[in-house]
Amino acid sequence: MALNRRKFLEKSAVTGAGVALAGAVGAPAAQAAESGRKPVKRYALTVMGTTDLHGHVFNWDYFKDAEYKDSAGNAQGLARISTLVEQVRAEKGRCNTLLLDAGDTIQGTPLTYYYAKVDPITAKGGPVHPMAAAMNAIGYDAVALGNHEFNYGIETLRKFEEQCDFPLLGANALDAKTLRPAFPPYFIKTFRVKGAPPVRVAVLGLTNPGIAIWDKAYVQGKLTFPGLEEQAAKWVPRLRSMGADVVVVSAHSGSSGTSSYGDQLPYVENSAALVAQQVPGIDAILVGHAHVEIPELKVVNAKTGKTVVLSEPLAYAERLSLFDIELVFERGRWSVESVSSKVLNSNSVADDPKITKLLKDDHDVVVKYVNQVVGTATQTLTTVEARYKDAPIIDLITKVQEDVVRAALAGTEYASLPVIAQASPFSRTSEIPAGDVTIRDLSSLYVYDNTLVAKLLTGAQVKAYLEYSAEYFVQTAAGAVVDVEKLTNAGNRPDYNYDYVSGLSYDIDIAQAAGSRIRNLTWNGAALDDAQKFVFAVNNYRANGGGAFPHVASAPELWSESTEIRTRIAEWVTAKGVLDPKDFASVDWRLTREGTPVF
Repeated sequence: MALNRRKFLEKSAVTGAGVALAGAVGAPAAQAAESGRKPVKRYALTVMGTTDLHGHVFNWDYFKDAEYKDSAGNAQGLARISTLVEQVRAEKGRCNTLLLDAGDTIQGTPLTYYYAKVDPITAKGGPVHPMAAAMNAIGYDAVALGNHEFNYGIETLRKFEEQCDFPLLGANALDAKTLRPAFPPYFIKTFRVKGAPPVRVAVLGLTNPGIAIWDKAYVQGKLTFPGLEEQAAKWVPRLRSMGADVVVVSAHSGSSGTSSYGDQLPYVENSAALVAQQVPGIDAILVGHAHVEIPELKVVNAKTGKTVVLSEPLAYAERLSLFDIELVFERGRWSVESVSSKVLNSNSVADDPKITKLLKDDHDVVVKYVNQVVGTATQTLTTVEARYKDAPIIDLITKVQEDVVRAALAGTEYASLPVIAQASPFSRTSEIPAGDVTIRDLSSLYVYDNTLVAKLLTGAQVKAYLEYSAEYFVQTAAGAVVDVEKLTNAGNRPDYNYDYVSGLSYDIDIAQAAGSRIRNLTWNGAALDDAQKFVFAVNNYRANGGGAFPHVASAPELWSESTEIRTRIAEWVTAKGVLDPKDFASVDWRLTREGTPVF
């Protein structure tokens, strides 16, 4: 499809491909008098930032049908952020503030899923996306694109963009054919200062190169995503030449310098600190993507020696980052004198009734939807031990994936091949209770909007895949005390990058070094043949290289679809009517130490 750049071009400044808007008249600049010298003009600017909102408008857990709670006492939602923002604006002067976001906005809760798939914003006369409505009401100035913005396809993203009163920025989201920006690269806001020239603040938006892998089905051949450092080096000098006195980057990229996709892309996934270090002319970076809290991180630019301040607020609207930027007017120009940052906690305030009133109806519709009963469970199923024991609740996922793929390949040349499937223990708290089963219960089991892909693997490749997965466990000597809280996440690998594989039988010997742990690997009662071919039912994140599992990204693709695995699980349970482990559960793997089971 042709990418629509209309909105971008309509807002473009004459001097380049950007968006230039004038701010309100600022408060009088503070006057600092020095003995025998003319007073120095100063100006104080506050940049506020959120990131990884993931559809959180209210402090509500749709999966538990209750107010959100955690052990740290955090609160979530844009309704809280709105209250914090208004407090900052009241303190600093609305005309001296800027509000940004660093991406991952329209995916992550049943609220966002509902308005993408059940009552889609793309339908003729369809609804306004609740995230657009909330962020418009709060008064965001600009938002960087996150990788999850692409989860529902370009059409949904473009419709969301159309509904927003602010630009969606992505300097490194390029049209694959023209290599020109497919979204506005930047936004410029002018702040009036009494008795002095205005202050021009440029915001450069950068998104994540991993989109090319994670949402390959939607973006391949349409969009390309070069590295953040490369594009920042291209755009920051342009922004300075256009008169920007302050340059802020909103980057959907963490600060660790690492990549989850290994060497599949020549670009770093979490490169915000590298941008600060390598690209001169940046004053502050709002960091996203990594879901960690960084009140303030100072990075020295290697070329200028100047300190760049980074801040990442906690995801789900739990925190608001504040950058306080002090400028001084000397020698006919504004220059940044100091930058500092901190985070505010949204648990310190109440919901803004303006947002509550605005989106209550949308919220209520989704609550009703997720509480629909679709079946009955014969017993309680839980993920509490699923990280280290073969849990029936994860077998439900693999069974659904196997069934869907078998049906899809019926009548093809691959129909006779055995089907195996992967699944991860995404949640440590998910539970399907005995009795009525709702969409909410099933959604809590599969929290991501992943879709299903069928790949062709050999037995040898499956074994390598399992060995890589088994690196998740901490090496534990035979006879040593086993603490389940310290048994997993070796090398900081997250739970979602540990996979079960169904249809096989195998032991994971955690007394052995990583790479030599898979023992007694059998299929159909016999030792696995390296040459045996399997159809591998796998989620699109993993199929496209997410987690850097071996072989799967390059394996031949036999089939794929756009229906979410979560939806397929709900359909399977609805069709069965009764959720009974005898229909899907099997013990495929166990942890051992030198042949002795751990549990």
